Amino acid sequence: MSVTDKALHYYDRFDRALRAELRALATDEVVAEHRANPLGTRGRQSEALRRLLNYFRRAPQAGKYVVVAVSRWQEYRIGVLSGVRGVAPKLLDEPFFATEEEALQGVFAARVRDLFAP
Repeated sequence: MSVTDKALHYYDRFDRALRAELRALATDEVVAEHRANPLGTRGRQSEALRRLLNYFRRAPQAGKYVVVAVSRWQEYRIGVLSGVRGVAPKLLDEPFFATEEEALQGVFAARVRDLFAP
């Protein structure tokens, strides 16, 4: 007889319900708010944006999007973490960003896109 970890089942069910709620928060206005203030240094971010960012930040390391400075202060790209310590992130072929803030917006857009994936 096989025993499975029931906590994983409940976590999956909770995560699916939470993702459905967060999809409703990922509006064009929230994306524009993040574009204008990706680090939250230009004033307080809305509750909707903070909830999205908290969800994205708590994602498992494997498969997580990160900003990678290819050439500091000149070129940034999006990387994907392997989840294995000591293994460098895999760089996506495109896009390239001129600033760290643009790259943060690119990571946010990729995470929002993944939020809507089945």
